[in-house]
Amino acid sequence: MGDSKRRKETLGEKYGQEEPVVSWLPLTKSQASQIQKIVTRSTWTGIVLLGLIWIMVRFIGPGLGWWHVSDV
Repeated sequence: MGDSKRRKETLGEKYGQEEPVVSWLPLTKSQASQIQKIVTRSTWTGIVLLGLIWIMVRFIGPGLGWWHVSDV
């Protein structure tokens, strides 16, 4: 008997429905995938913002005479 047949017998009516990723957290696989997409997008947004801020502090501010970078 194949694994899918055993699983179908064990689950009964719940066979084929989405089940939680972990038992203690009621998230389905599609919800976990959506959260992963949001977190990944926000992480890249943070990385880009950090780079833009660094460019502004290091090059734009001193170039416009707003401050100068010390040589420590």
